[in-house]
Amino acid sequence: MEENIILTEENTAPSNFIHDFIDEDLKEGVYKKVQTRFPPEPNGYLHIGHAKAICIDFATAEKYSGSCNLRLDDTNPTKEDVEYVDAIKEDIEWLGFKWDNIYFASDYFDFIYECALKLIDKGLAYVDESTPDEIREMRGTLTEAGKNSPYRDRPIEETRDLFRRMTEGEFENGAMVLRAKIDMASSNINMRDPVIYRIMHATHHRTGDKWCVYPMYDFAHPLSDAKEGVTHSLCSLEFENHRPLYNWFLEVLEIPEAPRQIEFARMNVNYTLTSKRKCLKLVNDGLVSGWDDPRMATICGMRRRGYPSEAVRAFVDKIGVSKAYSVIDYALLESCVRDYLNENANRAMAVLRPLKVIIDNYPEDKTDEIWVDINPNKPELGKAQVTFSKEIFIEADDFMLDPPGKYFRLCPQKEVRLKGAYYIKYASHETDENGNITAVHCTYDPESFGGETPDGRKVKGTLHWVSAKTSADVEVRLYDRLFNVPNPSDEEGVSSFADNLNPESLTVLENCKIDSSLLNSKVGDTFQFMRQGYFTVDKDSTEDKLIFNRTVALKDSFAKKG
Repeated sequence: MEENIILTEENTAPSNFIHDFIDEDLKEGVYKKVQTRFPPEPNGYLHIGHAKAICIDFATAEKYSGSCNLRLDDTNPTKEDVEYVDAIKEDIEWLGFKWDNIYFASDYFDFIYECALKLIDKGLAYVDESTPDEIREMRGTLTEAGKNSPYRDRPIEETRDLFRRMTEGEFENGAMVLRAKIDMASSNINMRDPVIYRIMHATHHRTGDKWCVYPMYDFAHPLSDAKEGVTHSLCSLEFENHRPLYNWFLEVLEIPEAPRQIEFARMNVNYTLTSKRKCLKLVNDGLVSGWDDPRMATICGMRRRGYPSEAVRAFVDKIGVSKAYSVIDYALLESCVRDYLNENANRAMAVLRPLKVIIDNYPEDKTDEIWVDINPNKPELGKAQVTFSKEIFIEADDFMLDPPGKYFRLCPQKEVRLKGAYYIKYASHETDENGNITAVHCTYDPESFGGETPDGRKVKGTLHWVSAKTSADVEVRLYDRLFNVPNPSDEEGVSSFADNLNPESLTVLENCKIDSSLLNSKVGDTFQFMRQGYFTVDKDSTEDKLIFNRTVALKDSFAKKG
């Protein structure tokens, strides 16, 4: 039984057994160089798990001054699209990697087909006219050996002729398949005469209608690796049981300098969903806005949310590479994002739920220019100028008429400091017809500018603010985790997703206040809004309306909710 380990900030320990294997191979002269590949199928968008594979494949090649190719496994034309090819390229480049070459499995269709003919001529493949259900039943179980197909001993000449006719389009989809002849009694079900070619009358996005038979992944994968000169085929742990088949094909086809397959544990992050089928269900049912919805665990979704690529790579490095099954705490990913943005994001003041404050004794025509650090971690960036005026906005939550104990924000009993400006005291407030507070009147101490007073008094509360005179309205989208259960993939079926959605995964706030100097921000620009979190400009922004996504809060609050 697999041990379900939760990896958190406290128990992550980077390791890399893959490099140990490669060091051994190079030392023994098995290979003279290192070449890897990243081989996704272009049938959907990449997710956080793919980010781990990308980092492993490309970083391993970099470590050994080798090369890494991008190879699109386009062996299933009914599910593949150029849209996904372009998205995969964009995601890899965003993560900071560059492939040495880009290939497609379809580049090798002629070679793979010739390999199939070679298997037939060796008596190691046969055409099977059994139905898929019959083949599945003949394959047996984990405890029962399989049964030979009635077509298993078909003569080589007959198999060759049928395979030619399959290729020429004479038969309908599903009429027959080409199977490798290995061992129906093998303890490894993958070795029980696997299907290596099937009929599929479908237009391919690159080869058009040239082919109506297509190789299965288990057959195309090792041969594509070999054709490219891959030395180390790095893949996730579910392919471990496929390795004997991978090696069998290379051995019986007498492939020189055959690649070595090495498996590593997949990235399983709690509160996320990575199954393409289930993610598509979310998209098609309108439960998310699309594949790049900032709540999705897709790479494009994380990018849109404002996750820096450097933080994602740091996350992958922190969890390390192992063969042990584990579940990574989502908070660890958020921690890596915070660490990077804390160092690199410029600071700004924004008020998300504005409450107007009028400073009664501040002159009507007076303003103060206040200089604040653009980024305290990067003094070389200097300071930004913010205007202070008689009317400002503060957070509605930063004022209470009857506060509880240890409340250090604005209230009738306490004086507070406005960030970089003055000390203020409550004077009165205004309400609407329903009794809701619409504005607060205060007085200020003219001698407290910058937080210093002649009498040396101090206050515990410091509030951020935005001047009404220089403010601009924006929309802010507060994102949180999409699911409120740790492992939504464990749920039966996909109809229950709606029941497990976090109702607070998206909150849209209109008429939030920012300083007008931020109106020049571009899509992807990221800021730390003081006391609020990290925010990035969303692609839905227009010239008339700027939209910010919350990338991550200043502190992890999700665990406390659950």
